[in-house]
Amino acid sequence: MTGNAQVVRGSWVTLLVAGSLLTGCSGQTTDKGAVRESTSGTAPSSASAQADASPSATATPSGSSSAASAVFTPDASLVPKTSKDGRRLTDSVVLAPGDWGRGYVAQAPAVSTPGTWAVLDKDCHWEREKLPHGVLASTSRYSRLPAGAGKGAVRVTAVATVHGSVLGADEQLSTTLEEVLRCPEQLPRSEERITGLMSLGTPFGAREQEYADDSVLEAGTYVGSGGSGQPYRWMVARLGTVVVAVSVTGGAGNTEQDLNELGSKALAKMLTRIEQRLKGN
Repeated sequence: MTGNAQVVRGSWVTLLVAGSLLTGCSGQTTDKGAVRESTSGTAPSSASAQADASPSATATPSGSSSAASAVFTPDASLVPKTSKDGRRLTDSVVLAPGDWGRGYVAQAPAVSTPGTWAVLDKDCHWEREKLPHGVLASTSRYSRLPAGAGKGAVRVTAVATVHGSVLGADEQLSTTLEEVLRCPEQLPRSEERITGLMSLGTPFGAREQEYADDSVLEAGTYVGSGGSGQPYRWMVARLGTVVVAVSVTGGAGNTEQDLNELGSKALAKMLTRIEQRLKGN
């Protein structure tokens, strides 16, 4: 990754194509609310299982986490090694409301509780739990664009998680894929559910993906208390030991292309921030 222009170009190409593939396979309008924040830290049981389950997934997450990054090699002295350093990085990388665009405001709550991350439990409910050993820090910020101009509200989440090793970060993406197999329907909050989940893993070099060491796109349908479905995207990318993610949910009038572009721009911005903070002189 040589700069913001390349990151944005790569992310748009891959994420938009992947989104089209997932939508075509699901056979329905996809949508989920911007309520999912992070993935559990459990080790994956089988990296190949997701590829078999998802008819569109011709690429699976990286099976080797020991390989050097083909995208960006950080200055080793700048890579976080303590929780304090990790929190400093996540806080500087995660997007605030104004970073998403004009008109975005903070949701309530606006930020996650320090020292926690979101975990999908055995009953497919999302809960916040204490960070496990090996995860230095994780920060989530929640924003929204109020309804207007003939379009429903848009809700977004930006997340950054710093691991103590590349292996730990790689396992987070593998787990993200496997969670869709285990829980194709997920419950983020009371009276909210995410259905029809499908995922696509794209490691560096696959489908012209040149913006991250590994990436995952999820698509599904978010159903709130009102009972109507809305398009949803959950986009995840890894650079070394850092994993960033965005979730995007749009009400009526927001097209899938609108949501894809919003999410890919946001992800690109966070990846660029990682590079800027971890590159040497």
